[in-house]
Amino acid sequence: MKRSEENAYREYVTARMETMRRTAYLLCRDWHTADDLVSITISKLYRHWARVGATPGIDAYVRKALLRTWLDEKRRPWRREQATEMLPELTGLPTAAEFAVVSRAQLLDLLDGLPPRRRAAVVLRLYCDLSVEETAEILGCSVGTVKSQTARGLDTLRTKAARTD
Repeated sequence: MKRSEENAYREYVTARMETMRRTAYLLCRDWHTADDLVSITISKLYRHWARVGATPGIDAYVRKALLRTWLDEKRRPWRREQATEMLPELTGLPTAAEFAVVSRAQLLDLLDGLPPRRRAAVVLRLYCDLSVEETAEILGCSVGTVKSQTARGLDTLRTKAARTD
């Protein structure tokens, strides 16, 4: 890779690192795994930078690579962890700031309960603010599938949120 291409790659990755990390976290719900996913994704990007670095759709390429990396990781047997039934008890009364985190944590738990493709559709459509067509291209499915997966995902989130209130 030429020095100018390598500099362009570094600039791109530096500028997009936090967005990739947050997107990966929303998909997998674990910061360590999110860092692993981003690392794998930027390695893939480095290998193909000469081909995709100058294209206008580079962000879409990276999102698609990140999503596919996450789906591949979900299939690995050592990633199937079991949740514990007992949570540690909180000490003292929570502050107002902790209430906001608890609400956010509940939302993340709800997202975690969605099947992977449905969660991917919801995250790509609502968090990444992608169009139905862009989401369909990344997921490799039809526009109708994206619409139904997003609608079903949101219905599931609403139903589960109503139960926890």
